Amino acid sequence: MAERLSEIEARIGSVRQLSAVIGAMRGIAAVRLREAETRLEGIRAHARTVAEAIGETLALAPAAAGPPRREDGHLVIALCGEHGFTGRHDEALLDRAMAQVRSDKDLLLVGDHALAKAQDRGISPWHSLPMAAHADEIPALATRVGDLLYARLLDGNTRSVSIVHARPGHSAETRIADRNLLPFDFGRFAPSGSRQPPLFNLPPARLLTRLSEEYVFAELCEALMLSYAAENEARMRAMIAARGNVEQRLDTLTADARRLRQETITSEITELAASSQQV
Repeated sequence: MAERLSEIEARIGSVRQLSAVIGAMRGIAAVRLREAETRLEGIRAHARTVAEAIGETLALAPAAAGPPRREDGHLVIALCGEHGFTGRHDEALLDRAMAQVRSDKDLLLVGDHALAKAQDRGISPWHSLPMAAHADEIPALATRVGDLLYARLLDGNTRSVSIVHARPGHSAETRIADRNLLPFDFGRFAPSGSRQPPLFNLPPARLLTRLSEEYVFAELCEALMLSYAAENEARMRAMIAARGNVEQRLDTLTADARRLRQETITSEITELAASSQQV
């Protein structure tokens, strides 16, 4: 009985250590989620500024404004998780992305954990990148993703690009967003006349090209930041659920230890009473 009690007490110690680790992971995820949420407004402000510039330029150089079409040669950028402990977060994103491609060679995957999940399914994406580990790394990652997609467009076999990513939403299920990136849809921007037309250092058509690339960069930054936030929100939810399970297990082990201690004490008292009667 004493050995059984020692074993349970050792397990209680291990469960308490696990609870501390889960609490730390939950805390880190919460901090990163808040960090991402504070960065989003700056990204969106930048996008609004570029959008205003596009509107002013369109007033001088109208561009094709038809909605982008998804056709043969469609590339999907899937923004997934870098680490685990997020439930079915990555699986849901992979399901959505793979439903939109004709071949896994039309998939650009971001997130090493999701890459492992994809490989388990026999999916070999055209290219993969690790997801940002910190919010500060998002702009550099957006630049790398942009370089890859423009290089893909140059090969002549890709005509359209869309992006699939998660959004934080305080929901038990992964909220997935799906947006078109290219060809660029100028129809989203209304030409804006100004009493004082802006000064241009570039021909309007060339300026529109530069501005559209900058707007795509802003869209990539926003999508990556939302994905980063959603991954950490999913991890926080998973850790809350794990914490509840650990606490239940700890309560059960504590009750077992208490019962065994009582049985040990009762057994010792019984033995002492029997010994005194023999004397």
